[in-house]
Amino acid sequence: MLFRKYHIVVFKDKQGSCKKFQLRGWFIATLLILVVGMAAGNIVLWNKYTRHSRVEQGLGIAEKTVQEQKTQLLSLSQKISSLQKNLDRIRDFDSKLRVMINLDQDGSQATAPKGGSANENFSKGYLPLYRQELLARKMHEFLRQLNVEARLEEVRQQEILHTLRNNQNILEATPSIWPTSGWVTSGFAWRTSPFTGKREFHKGIDISAPRGTPVYAPARGTITFTGRDGSYGLTIRLKHNASLSTRYAHLHRISVKDGQVVTRGELVGYVGTTGRSTGPHLHYEVRLNGVPVDPKRYILN
Repeated sequence: MLFRKYHIVVFKDKQGSCKKFQLRGWFIATLLILVVGMAAGNIVLWNKYTRHSRVEQGLGIAEKTVQEQKTQLLSLSQKISSLQKNLDRIRDFDSKLRVMINLDQDGSQATAPKGGSANENFSKGYLPLYRQELLARKMHEFLRQLNVEARLEEVRQQEILHTLRNNQNILEATPSIWPTSGWVTSGFAWRTSPFTGKREFHKGIDISAPRGTPVYAPARGTITFTGRDGSYGLTIRLKHNASLSTRYAHLHRISVKDGQVVTRGELVGYVGTTGRSTGPHLHYEVRLNGVPVDPKRYILN
């Protein structure tokens, strides 16, 4: 059969002629096999194409989902970072209150958390991570630690509230607000004297402000001195309790008198440049048992 000869005749109707083709059986069989093979190959390729299209479409959806999840994780991490900053701010406020009411002297400061991720910068430490599951794991761990620290802070706050209930007059006599508005130009630290050029310790803070800016009492107390005090110029001394007092120097004018009792926020004088001064400013000191301490450790606002 494969070696037989087959004739194919093609007739032309209008011309009345015909063409005759002679083919071997094996050639026809080979041609049929090729046609069937090409058809089968097309079917297989079509199936693979449709399957690849479905996989590619699914991959696109998965990549979009992963990108959305990554965006949500980054947004959540930024909120966690903000939460960390808020907790740090509360802890700083707590520390100032503890200093004011002398809770740190009995060793209760040990309840503060030591180390841990609260002291780390979450954004710098975790956000550069590219593995999504690792970022999620880190965030869960960080949230767990924040939860523990928040509970510890709650215990500390309860301790402070208990102390304040037993000592209601403590905060009233604590210089916890800024005495005037302006800019701190010199802090409580070693510095080079603008007059002698020598290194000396600055016992308070200098708040630069225009001449005549009001100066207010930062807490309840009794005026113990008003007048000129050498290089301090016009000065006010205010005694808040047996151990705590404040001083206001280089004033332009004084609005109180010796022995007067003032309350927090009450006007006591005006910023000036009397005494040894390079310009209008208020020199503000806080003394504990006669020893100068950093005024910022008491300021809450």
